[in-house]
Amino acid sequence: MLTGLWPTPAGSGEYALSFDRRRPLRLLVIRALFDEGNKMRHFTVELLRRLDKAGIDCFLPDLPGTNESLENLEVQTLTGWQTAMYSAAEHFRATHVLAIRGGALIAPSHLPNVHYAPASGASLLRAMLRAQVIIASEAGRKETRDGLFARGSEEGLRLAGYHIGPQMISALESAALTHDDAIEIAQGDVGGGGLWLRAEPGHDAAQADVLANLVVDRIK
Repeated sequence: MLTGLWPTPAGSGEYALSFDRRRPLRLLVIRALFDEGNKMRHFTVELLRRLDKAGIDCFLPDLPGTNESLENLEVQTLTGWQTAMYSAAEHFRATHVLAIRGGALIAPSHLPNVHYAPASGASLLRAMLRAQVIIASEAGRKETRDGLFARGSEEGLRLAGYHIGPQMISALESAALTHDDAIEIAQGDVGGGGLWLRAEPGHDAAQADVLANLVVDRIK
């Protein structure tokens, strides 16, 4: 397991967790977005470990503005993230893509794609706005999803601990899943509840085992 830098189109260097043994199958893994990615961080790393043992090189890049990135999250856009993932795919010489949840929105389309429980931008945004309404209520403030969205589209918002800019919020509202030829793995295929639904970050070794086997079956 290696952690190294890869170059983005903007000229910055971002970290990536890599299992690179120069094998024929090279999988670019795009993590879930925002708080879902945080909740699934342990699970995603353990998934890569299993895929490595199955003979697949794996690469998990940081998105600009997230994790160890020095870039400003508030200025990031979905289009910029997708462009960055194209660059990561080229840099790591990926042969396939595995996108997790909202990661499917920014997955390079020129490679064979496998999507795990893909989520539209609107569904991700609704969940974050709903959580923010609850937080405001507990603090004695009255907020509505519509009101938050209107404000966020103008000036950005802090949602689930992430400062998200207005361009990102507007783009998420209309971002749909467009990879019609992607192979989808539903949560029902994996079994159990989705880890992104938990209140706190967690891991499920049994789900990681099943998902790894399903991914291997679909790309080998």
